[in-house]
Amino acid sequence: MTAKAMDIDAVIYFVIKGVTVVKRGEAEKIQLGSFPSLKEIMDQAIQTGVELMVCDRSAELLGINMGDLVEGVKVVGAATLNDLVLEADASMFF
Repeated sequence: MTAKAMDIDAVIYFVIKGVTVVKRGEAEKIQLGSFPSLKEIMDQAIQTGVELMVCDRSAELLGINMGDLVEGVKVVGAATLNDLVLEADASMFF
């Protein structure tokens, strides 16, 4: 959201086990201390224009149906991640 506030395009690409947090009902379960839940943060990110993308193969590998994902998440292939990285001025990974 900070990147968007600075007029920088921002994409969060969920892959492997990270896909589980964009399954409907899961992000609400993740909250640390007095911080908002992950669901609230994801909703805020979407509202500010951050794109949330999910690797279709990772979802398939974990048995997550595309209809089970939260609204606002775009399902894409692995080639999209490669394109994003190649076109980016910078990228971060945690």
